[in-house]
Amino acid sequence: MTESWQPTLYTCAGSRGLRATWAAAEAQVNLDLRMLPFPPRFQSPDYLDVNPLGTVPMLVDGDASMTESCAIAHYLAVKGGAVSLVIGPDEADYAEYLDFTYHADATITFPQTVFLRFAKFEKDKGFAEAGEAYAKWFGKRLIKVERRLEGREFLCGDRFTVADICVGYALYLARRIGLAEYLTPPLNAYLDRLTERDGFKAAIAMEGAEPSVI
Repeated sequence: MTESWQPTLYTCAGSRGLRATWAAAEAQVNLDLRMLPFPPRFQSPDYLDVNPLGTVPMLVDGDASMTESCAIAHYLAVKGGAVSLVIGPDEADYAEYLDFTYHADATITFPQTVFLRFAKFEKDKGFAEAGEAYAKWFGKRLIKVERRLEGREFLCGDRFTVADICVGYALYLARRIGLAEYLTPPLNAYLDRLTERDGFKAAIAMEGAEPSVI
């Protein structure tokens, strides 16, 4: 893409939108970044005119709009011309790349969000036990990532890709919300490698200060 290309990203600091800002930083994509308070559906009601779901992230690129963080990360990498960040269909790990990219949100981040709601935000409503059950569910779902990393530095293609961004965010979130106990030494070492990247640090800087709670 040309240097004039500047898609608009609506997000909240430290939310799943970090996958998008991280991918943009790695791909050197210049974003029109619109930071919102959390939760935007309540704190920024006008945002519902942009995204009726009231969720973040949301990417707007011309007539296109996207609300799925992993899809946005892949989109930015591809349209930004960062070919090393994606695995193509002619590469051996193409299936694994797709699988872990989708696994990151559908299987790993999902129980984290339920844990947050029930064990943190609504614990006084009698949902804390349900939240803790989802925390354990999250922990058990990490076995696939841990096994995949045996003998590997990154998940696919012997290089850092969007799959690492998407899975890495889920592990990063675990540390932020009180689920770090489920990260084994290999997963912690993997996450440390990811968060030491210049791209990750740039994404954190783009979004501003890290929030204490998502």
